[in-house]
This record gives sequence, C-alpha cells and structure tokens, in this order.
Amino acid sequence: MKHLPHPDSPGVTLTCAVVTVSDTRSPETDKSGQLVQQLLQDAQHKIETYTIIKDEPADIKQQVELLSKSANLDAIIFNGGTGIAPRDTTYDAISQLLEKTLPGFGELFRFLSYQEIGSRAIASRAIAGVYQQKLIFSIPGSSNAVRLAMEKLILPELAHLVSQLRQ
Repeated sequence: MKHLPHPDSPGVTLTCAVVTVSDTRSPETDKSGQLVQQLLQDAQHKIETYTIIKDEPADIKQQVELLSKSANLDAIIFNGGTGIAPRDTTYDAISQLLEKTLPGFGELFRFLSYQEIGSRAIASRAIAGVYQQKLIFSIPGSSNAVRLAMEKLILPELAHLVSQLRQ
C-alpha cells in the first residue's frame, strides 16, 4: 500500500493574489485567471488581488516586489508567459527573484502534463518557490494547465507549504 502524506487540514483559509501575464487578455477574456480564482475560492481561500499585466520582465518583477510587501498575503499565483516564445518572460523574471525554489513543482507539473498532452509538456517552464516569505507559483496560461496545476499540485499542498514557511 502506498503511503501518502496527510491531507491539509480543512478550514485553513489562506490569502492569495492571482496575476495573469498576457499581452492580449482582459478581465472579461481571462478564462485562466478566472479559473484560478474560482478554484481558490472553492477551496475556501481568499483573493486579495487579481490583476493582468503585460509580459514584460520589469512589470513581472515589479508585481512580485509589490505583492510581496503585503503582510496578509500567503501566496501569489501567476499564469501565462511560461513557454519559450520570445514574449514568454514570466519564468525568466520570477526565477531570478526566488530565494528558494521548489524544483519538484515544475518536475511534477511537466510529468502530469506529459500524461495529458505528451511530449509538448517539455515546453512548459512552470516554476514555484519562495520570495520574501511568500509562496510564488508560475503556471502556464491555458485553462487545462491551470486546472491541472491547481487541482493536482497547488491546492493539495498550499496550506502545508505556508505552514512550513511560518515555522
């Protein structure tokens, strides 16, 4: 029998920020940003901030710096800009800031993604880590990728990871 870690305690409410990185999306067309928010709220977490920013490294870094100053915030979830196209700069901006990385997040995301979409999963540069005592997740912008990352990785571990940071 496979041993799994105990699930997060029910009733733990965390405060999160959701940032969509896109040159083209608006609040009305941002299905992935809406999905991240809905899944967080369904899990009884609060959304402190939701914003859409351009896929510009300086804007992404500025957003991380700004949000990290919020005393109430536990986690920041970025979606979009994780591929290898010239305009995909989220990974590059965030990876330079992280004080600690969670390599297993990207590895597991790509493994799970491979099971769904095959070898195209290698193009994902999903990443997670810690900056200024805040959990940072950066996931692809497709709704399928958002659902996969949120349901299989982020939501099951969010409260545990935050409790680790608070020790």
